[in-house]
Amino acid sequence: MPEDIAPGPCGRCLKKSPPQAQMRSLYTYAGPVRTAILAWKLNGNDAGLEWLVRAASTKLATIFSPQDILLPVPMPISRMRKAGRHHAADLCKMICRATGSRMNYRILRRAGIQQRQSSLSRTARWNNVRKAFQVTDDYPAYPDAGSRLWIVDDIRTTGATLHYACRALKPLGQPMHAFSLARIADKE
Repeated sequence: MPEDIAPGPCGRCLKKSPPQAQMRSLYTYAGPVRTAILAWKLNGNDAGLEWLVRAASTKLATIFSPQDILLPVPMPISRMRKAGRHHAADLCKMICRATGSRMNYRILRRAGIQQRQSSLSRTARWNNVRKAFQVTDDYPAYPDAGSRLWIVDDIRTTGATLHYACRALKPLGQPMHAFSLARIADKE
């Protein structure tokens, strides 16, 4: 696990605080993990993803508590219709089953139209989602004391999506936490 190698904030985070209190990832997006995630995202084969979540159930229980609220990164409606599913919401449901956490998809919504992140360069990804998320006007009251809000995504490449999703939730006045199932390995 990348977070276990060098705990604490990176140099970039020390210079300018990110909008999230913490960012966690379970796996590096490579090898069998990449294969399982691509089979799930591109072919609808959930078996590998379910295995990854089950294999990490002990670790997930140290990250999430039953009081926590998981917010899937909102997916554009057009892409959701085309895919026939919402990947981040599906991942949230699996994590909730494993940890007893709860999911809420009503607090954060997608705003505007953006290109697919996977087709863009690093800089373009950051510009693409800069204003992509908004707190809904009718979001429910913040949950009980002791619960944390987690933005959940499947793959963290540049961190732009999780960064701007957390930033959009600042009006709630609560610390935001970000989680991805896998992340791209840092370049040496």
